[in-house]
Amino acid sequence: MLGAIFGDIVGSVYEFNNTHDPDFPLLTRWSRPTDGSIMSLAVAKALIETAGQSDAVIGTALVHCMQTLGRQYPNCGYGSMFRQWLRSTTIITAATAALYNKDEEETSCLFASSETTLPK
Repeated sequence: MLGAIFGDIVGSVYEFNNTHDPDFPLLTRWSRPTDGSIMSLAVAKALIETAGQSDAVIGTALVHCMQTLGRQYPNCGYGSMFRQWLRSTTIITAATAALYNKDEEETSCLFASSETTLPK
């Protein structure tokens, strides 16, 4: 998990400006956590907090952690529909996930087994 987050931060400056230099600097003054960093932390938090529990409990905790951390760090590069979902209080089901995945790549994750409402 730490490697994924560090790699995301290292790659943040090259995401839209690739380099072919094998000696590129790992961290620059423009390196920053992105949506991938924040959502990786959310996954880790949810898995740690729900270790050994059912898929439904893990899924609900995952959505809660993603929305909570995503709201705390709103300017990390989320797609527009994903940002809308972060602000939502409804946990989407696998059946409705396709609506979010239609235009946005960043929304694939585990979903709760039924629709429910989260506290704001």
